[in-house]
Amino acid sequence: MATIAQGASGLGAERRGSAARRWDESLFRAACFSAATLLMAALAGVVISLAIGGWPAFKAFGFGFLTSSDWNPVTELYGAAGPIAGTLITAVLALAMALPLAMGVAIFLTEFCPPRLARPIAIAVELLAGIPSIVYGMWGLFVFAPWFAATVQGPLAASVDPESFLGGLVAGVPNGANIFTASVILAIMILPYMAAVFRELFLSVPPQVREAGFGLGGTSFEVVSRVIVPYVRRGTVGVIMLGLGRALGETMAVTFIIGNAHGFPSSLFSAGSTIASTIANEFTEATGELHEASLIALGLVLFLITFSVLAIARLLLSTQRH
Repeated sequence: MATIAQGASGLGAERRGSAARRWDESLFRAACFSAATLLMAALAGVVISLAIGGWPAFKAFGFGFLTSSDWNPVTELYGAAGPIAGTLITAVLALAMALPLAMGVAIFLTEFCPPRLARPIAIAVELLAGIPSIVYGMWGLFVFAPWFAATVQGPLAASVDPESFLGGLVAGVPNGANIFTASVILAIMILPYMAAVFRELFLSVPPQVREAGFGLGGTSFEVVSRVIVPYVRRGTVGVIMLGLGRALGETMAVTFIIGNAHGFPSSLFSAGSTIASTIANEFTEATGELHEASLIALGLVLFLITFSVLAIARLLLSTQRH
């Protein structure tokens, strides 16, 4: 009888433990579902708020809001073509400048740098990634822009024919505040971030993969270009898109040095603006309903551009799985 009672007691305890585990599992699933739902609800709320706030601008200007470069609060004419072009040009130029340097830094740290130096340099790179953007903007405005105007922009503009293609490409007021310098500052900002992530990607490559490449007689360049980089190509696409996304949404550093002209940029050295810099410069001064609605509409356009970049990244990653 005692044995039967002990067995029944153990069975009851096991059932209670199983019920408790099921309850914990259900609670955990509900918490995860609530977090995901809250995130999606917040995202939907942002999109709906931007759409409602920017609707007066789209209603007043229609599709012309996206194709016109006019921006005049006095006459209440607003067009987003200039800021959109400035956003895309600066982000693409910054990515083109930062990508090879970031990969070069990461390859040096993982393949060629002595171990006792690699760690301090990697920490310094990560610290550079954490510097606030306004610091880069102030450095660009007070140090880089004057140097660039005196050393590069002025002499280059004076040495080329203004009527030639190159002359038109570098035309602009030689004050250092232009599309190109803003792109350089953006490149400096995203470079350490991309280099740090690239380094982690290259460190994730198994040592056997590297040894196999060298064992087959490959040089360092061949192992890196044909073994290591293809091994992490999916992660590379993600890093590129993340760097591009940060460049698209950067505000303060670009606001300091881009020149803040709303017209469509006519050259690399002409003043321009981005969507983020336009919003930062004018939102506190937007007193009219149409002016405020146009700035909110710009925010919606920036959101859609960033979303498109992430969607393209997901598409590229999905095609690499097959």
